[in-house]
Amino acid sequence: MESLKMDKHQLAQQIKQWANELGFQACGITTPDLSQYESALQRWLEAGYHGEMHYMAEHGMLRARPAELHPGTLSVISVRMDYLPKQAGFATNLADPSQAYISRYALGRDYHKLVRSRLKQLGQRISTALANITDVNGRPFVDSAPILERPLAQQAGIGWIGKHSLALNESAGSWFFLGELLINIALPTDTPHEGDCGSCVACITSCPTGAIVAPYVVDGRRCISYLTIELKGAIPEEFRALIGNRIYGCDDCQLVCPVNRDAPLTAEADFQRRPQWQDHALLTLFQWDEATFLHYTEGSAIRRIGFERWQRNLAVALGNAPYHAEISDVLQGALAHATPLVAEHIRWALQQQKQKYWQQGNLLPRSTARLVRIIQKGLPRDA
Repeated sequence: MESLKMDKHQLAQQIKQWANELGFQACGITTPDLSQYESALQRWLEAGYHGEMHYMAEHGMLRARPAELHPGTLSVISVRMDYLPKQAGFATNLADPSQAYISRYALGRDYHKLVRSRLKQLGQRISTALANITDVNGRPFVDSAPILERPLAQQAGIGWIGKHSLALNESAGSWFFLGELLINIALPTDTPHEGDCGSCVACITSCPTGAIVAPYVVDGRRCISYLTIELKGAIPEEFRALIGNRIYGCDDCQLVCPVNRDAPLTAEADFQRRPQWQDHALLTLFQWDEATFLHYTEGSAIRRIGFERWQRNLAVALGNAPYHAEISDVLQGALAHATPLVAEHIRWALQQQKQKYWQQGNLLPRSTARLVRIIQKGLPRDA
């Protein structure tokens, strides 16, 4: 152990080099102490902002106590991996309400396995390097585990937490995944990131559903990502028209963020846009059967919502699309074999299409039209 103490700074630098070799764009080290975030987490839970994400409440303060999650943890290695694909097509999809919009993190392979695998490799390198000195006990975490990854990233110097609650970095924006390796080795820590959003409130004023109820506070129950991914039941009617053509997640708060203006594109092949998500019409996606859905979502984060919620989301988007006789015909034909949940949203969509038939007007919801104008002006770059 004495040798380890003598070389701990060198080891920390070596770990960062290994992280870079494994495809991470940044790596920082911090302690597992998140006690300063516990009161804010408790208030968020008490307000019910987690909605149906019961696991948030079930784990409670464990999310702010990594050393209890993985006993023996002395250091947390936080990493960043950029994911913005080369053919993001933000404005292209948002400007055409007959096309499906999918959150850009989900266009490629499910990131959980990829990032976790790389973190596991990082742990193995550390273990091998210290094989003759001490036993290394490390455990990787990527998003799905009960851990406050964004505060850890800020403490490790990766970036700061924006008013939309996402992690931000001055050179990478917010288009990146975070991962953590909890380890039983005491390493020198990095300086916490001191960045902030200043007076900017673009994300707050641009959220279609008003989900950012205060700076740094998101009411998950109003968030389109929650409504299209986490919510298992019916989408409240007050939010359906506001969802527009977003069928899986939402990027609006990131799209208007000026820090994202020059965000780098990822070189990671697994994060590039898959062919099946290239400008697919809502009607085409809605007419997939379950076998087709499972085939095209193999290895994708999208599969986790299942076929029923996939159809639910698409029914809402079709209701928001401009009137077209084929939309009404397809929706009407799907009613006969739809589940009660999907049928409820189909009936709503049919009513919306009927109204548009008489109005013969619509098109983009006002909030989406404004967002498209911002993107087309180059803020941020439409990759």
